[in-house]
Amino acid sequence: MFRLNDLILLLVVLSSMIAGILIPGFGSYFQPFPKYLLMILFFLSFLSIEMDDIRTVLKSSPLTIALFTVFKLLLLPLGVYFLFLAISPAYAASALLLSAISTGVTAPFISNLVRGNSALVMVMVVVTSPLIPFTLPALVELLLSRSVKISFIDMFMMLSFVIFVPMVLVEVLRRTAPRFISGIMKIQYSLSLVLFALINLGVFSRYADFFYQEPAVIFEAAAVATVLGGIYGLSGALFFFKRPLEDRFAGAISVGNMNNVLVIVFASQFFGPLEPTVAALYLLPYFGLIIPMRFYEHRVGRKADVSHE
Repeated sequence: MFRLNDLILLLVVLSSMIAGILIPGFGSYFQPFPKYLLMILFFLSFLSIEMDDIRTVLKSSPLTIALFTVFKLLLLPLGVYFLFLAISPAYAASALLLSAISTGVTAPFISNLVRGNSALVMVMVVVTSPLIPFTLPALVELLLSRSVKISFIDMFMMLSFVIFVPMVLVEVLRRTAPRFISGIMKIQYSLSLVLFALINLGVFSRYADFFYQEPAVIFEAAAVATVLGGIYGLSGALFFFKRPLEDRFAGAISVGNMNNVLVIVFASQFFGPLEPTVAALYLLPYFGLIIPMRFYEHRVGRKADVSHE
């Protein structure tokens, strides 16, 4: 169900979080760099995205993609935020940030594992990523301005810098230095592991004192992340409930497998320790969503076999 590389990624992310908390002096060396490390991580992730393939899918179903994008970036975040505001106000901001972020650049890989509509997932990555500098700051300004004093311009500039610079650089190098791109892709996974670890060391060393005083927050955050994973997977699948199974899986993955690392870095710059912690622990349901999809696919397959007997 999981590849060895996925388990290694989980181990690296969780161990680097713990190291940042337990050895904050070492992690402090990396505190100034998470934003720049994330840009390198995005650069590596965008290497596998071909824009020509995206244009083909966009032309085939533009209305569906437009409606799903509105649902993903605006309607779902609003619904999840007000739900948590009612049942767990302390985590409402965390829920909003995770809900409103773009589809993750590794989501097409998850889709391939469960035989989802990976082309649709890839389109959602490309469509939602450049919109985030506009939609996320707007939602934060609209919903959280009374509780947090954050400049819309500062948020917009940070997100634009982190997302657009790697995207443009990949396209330039793809046309001018294809051999360099090929060489980088050979070590893409190893570099990504290092970047994940350094980002977490820099972020979580900053909040070490908080976690020493409130250790139960880690378990609460893990529970919140798990609940959010269930909401995302179910809502994404229901959006395509009349469509084939591969489209329902693509919906679940496009919503549930988001750029949580971007939330970690963004939240650590503009919020307190709680929001980046929930975002980091979301890596558990990020991969855990595969399990119910595998189970559902197996049940559907068995029913189909019985109906043909």
